[in-house]
Amino acid sequence: MQEKAISHKELLPHLFRQEYTKMTAVLCRHFGLKHIEIAEDIASDTFLKASENWALNGVPENPAAWLYTVAKNKAKDHLKHLTIIETQNETATDKIQAEHNFEFNNQNITDSQLAMIFAVCNPANSTEAQICLALQILYGFSLEEIANVFLAKTETIKKRLHRARTNLRNDNFQIRNLNENEIQSRLDTVLRTLYLLFNEGYFSKTNNHLIRKDLCSEAARLTLILTENQLTNVKQANALLALMCYQSSRLDARTNTKGEAILFEQQDKSLWDKTLIEKGNFYLVNACNGTEISKYHLEAGIAYWHTTPADQNKWQHILQLYNQLILIEYSPVTALNRTFAFAKVYGNKQAISEAEKLNLTESNYYHELLGYLYTEINIDKAINYYERAIGLTKSRAEKQTLAKEIERLKEKKGVNRHKR
Repeated sequence: MQEKAISHKELLPHLFRQEYTKMTAVLCRHFGLKHIEIAEDIASDTFLKASENWALNGVPENPAAWLYTVAKNKAKDHLKHLTIIETQNETATDKIQAEHNFEFNNQNITDSQLAMIFAVCNPANSTEAQICLALQILYGFSLEEIANVFLAKTETIKKRLHRARTNLRNDNFQIRNLNENEIQSRLDTVLRTLYLLFNEGYFSKTNNHLIRKDLCSEAARLTLILTENQLTNVKQANALLALMCYQSSRLDARTNTKGEAILFEQQDKSLWDKTLIEKGNFYLVNACNGTEISKYHLEAGIAYWHTTPADQNKWQHILQLYNQLILIEYSPVTALNRTFAFAKVYGNKQAISEAEKLNLTESNYYHELLGYLYTEINIDKAINYYERAIGLTKSRAEKQTLAKEIERLKEKKGVNRHKR
């Protein structure tokens, strides 16, 4: 039976997410950062032409190659147009013509993306602005998605991006060839950006999806590029990649067919990707070949213990790692996760006291944790906390998951009442 051909309307959004940022990176490397808008316009026009052409003529045999050919031709046409306007000098024309000879091959794309991520992580901008810019230019995030990552208003993000783009255009950073000093001054922000990108995919707050595998995959791919380059193959990059491998190994087990979340203890471990776990082990060994310990090392260690077979001291190890992590870099999420591990070691009753000390009443995760901790102690309180969590979360999928847990607890309460 012949397979149904995929329509351009189905394919283009996927290709846009996958290829647009690669295309922009190569074009920026070609035109220079001062002309980043030109690169973005050419990439956008390429996808617009694809939408029009493919609607009439159908999807080409190699869609990605078609897009890159069109983008290359548009770049050539733009340079020719500039040549005609700016000068009639034959020598200058030949010089520009020579610059037309670039290809969208795998090596050029990889080199361009590696250089581009260091370019957008410009020390002239605040760390937050650098990350906003990277999320928009390198990963194609919308204003709403970036605002969700930072828990900020879209207007705030819009202003931050405008200032960051101005600084990017005015920067003298050369993205054709990276040097060691440029890498060392920007690497921490690069790693943090990749970390945030992965987390947005792993715990997505947008598009009503709990998980966005495309973002997780893209973050892991770019982190892998770091480990494959001699100048960027540092211990922290290996630790971060190990973390991504461990977390990605459980993606298929974290949701059911309806998109509802499945708690760690209820996950089907046969769905865990053993190949990714083994890759995680490989990169964690590489990361620990020395004395350096970063937040990525500790989080990778925590993820390692989550993916290993049952061990009687498993949660003690995880709690110890969280105790170290919270000293290196405190965050509300880390504090809540530590409290969950604390409950596994010392019991839910003691963990409730630990959680209440945090007083993170504006966080839906805080109320979710207390709901979980009260489940076997006081069902009414558990339900109350879950209802508060529903009121705070923006995720439709998460609301559905919590509502389902509330129904389960109400049924359990009814059964217990009848037994009396």
